[in-house]
Amino acid sequence: MRALTWQGRRDVRVTTVPDPKIKDPTDVLIRVTSTGICGSDLHLYEVLGPFLDAGDILGHEPMGVVEETGSAVTALAPGDRVVVPFNVSCGDCFMCDRGLHSQCETTQVTEYGSGAALFGYTKLYGQVPGGQAEFMRVPFGNTLPIKVPDGPDDDRFVYLSDVLPTAWQAVEYAAVPPGGSVTVLGLGPIGDMAARIARHRGAGLVIGVDLVPERLARSAARGIQTVDLATYGKDVAQAVRDLTGGRGTDAVIDAVGMEAHGSPVGKAAQWATGLLPDTAARALMERAGVDRLTALLTAIDVVRRGGTLSISGVYGGAADPLPLLTLFDKQIQLRMGQANVRRWVPDILPLLTDEDPLGVDGFATHHLPLDEGPKAYDTFQKKADGMVKTLLRP
Repeated sequence: MRALTWQGRRDVRVTTVPDPKIKDPTDVLIRVTSTGICGSDLHLYEVLGPFLDAGDILGHEPMGVVEETGSAVTALAPGDRVVVPFNVSCGDCFMCDRGLHSQCETTQVTEYGSGAALFGYTKLYGQVPGGQAEFMRVPFGNTLPIKVPDGPDDDRFVYLSDVLPTAWQAVEYAAVPPGGSVTVLGLGPIGDMAARIARHRGAGLVIGVDLVPERLARSAARGIQTVDLATYGKDVAQAVRDLTGGRGTDAVIDAVGMEAHGSPVGKAAQWATGLLPDTAARALMERAGVDRLTALLTAIDVVRRGGTLSISGVYGGAADPLPLLTLFDKQIQLRMGQANVRRWVPDILPLLTDEDPLGVDGFATHHLPLDEGPKAYDTFQKKADGMVKTLLRP
């Protein structure tokens, strides 16, 4: 089959790889019909090479049609249409029973001290072949795939794999009071959707911060109060306070993570890992990695005293310096973590209707064939061509 594979830093290619096969009785094989490119895929493209091998299949936002089922699968049959969550979770362990699917004890990657395995996401998370491919093997066929109805286009449901539950959890963790206020830092796919969900769930003021004109315009068109980082720069926190009576918002969602602009030292440290042999680079990142903390520091500045920070942007540093005095003094509550996809599906699926309150049907800015995946990664990394969300069609 054809699949998008990692070959080196900023080098992804569509190559021919062996077809996946049923290995365990609870496996299912999926023919992928749509698969997204995620902002966190750019971490693989840029800095996480030490934890990848040439030929690893990327992608963790797929949906498709069941082609074959293992002998113990009773919940699905060939021809069923399913979305595949990015967490590889069993659905039955202590953590899954508590809605913490990203901490699944069956698939935790204990070698690296990591939580649940993820599709298409490095040795740190199990090195499980991903979904930017024509076919994929999905374990836990009775409990992991999300069965969706036939009829509507893939765009209606594919974001259940990651974007929707990640954004939903970000808003849930933000604990915005009814009619309250929230700032969303970063209006990429997750931030954009989090802003939409916050408005849908009753926030009175949603402020979106970004520096890409197309992203700002896209959110403004949905009633989000936007703040252009290119205009305000280091004064962005003051701009938010000016909109909130000098107080700051009740909550801040950091949907940026380590990709933040504004930290040349952190950027240099990230880039340095690409110049080292894999063994040395892994050791550096595991023990001394420092993220670019511009977004997180901005979030701490923006949130009102007694407010809540919700972090959905990916950080990977092992030695990040945090302003604990400020966090303590402002009495800030902090929640974060990989989205527990299966936990939020019952809340989200009823919203995926023809009324489309979250705007999922028109959420993608680009639909491309799988063979154009390498070009799409490059365009997305450069934030060019108005690209916010791309779906590949194998």
